Amino acid sequence: MLKPLLCLLIPLCLISTPAIADSSSPWGGASVTETKYKPQKVVYDVHVKTAQAVKSVLDRASYLSTITGADPFDQSIVLVLHGQELSFFAIENYGKYKELMHRAQSLVESEAIKIKMCKIAAQAQGYAPKDIHGFIEMVPMGDAEIIRLQYEEGHAYMQ
Repeated sequence: MLKPLLCLLIPLCLISTPAIADSSSPWGGASVTETKYKPQKVVYDVHVKTAQAVKSVLDRASYLSTITGADPFDQSIVLVLHGQELSFFAIENYGKYKELMHRAQSLVESEAIKIKMCKIAAQAQGYAPKDIHGFIEMVPMGDAEIIRLQYEEGHAYMQ
């Protein structure tokens, strides 16, 4: 009687050992769903405080452009700047943020990405259009541009 019981218990112990051994991941790792994405129309509402945060937004927009085809005729990715990040795009700060500005300019030049800046926010921070790098498009008001892009041109809203 003991021998048949052991024959049943030993395999059960072997099966449950991995779950007990790694209790920090009882469900295992995540799976990846391969997905094909179509070109998109997206507006990013950018209001960040650090150069690293600007870099992160640029990286996200670039990756979105890449996985959706990077076709300027089929998609539109617009970053609307209207926060403390404006100072990174000021010509006077080029030496300090040179690498970040080259990255931003190259994305505007080579991909379906536009960067727009709120003129009101720029003025509030002491900047005129002539004080901002030439690859930036100045718009009268960032909030109004975000609304226009969503409701008149069909852009999805991202933060």
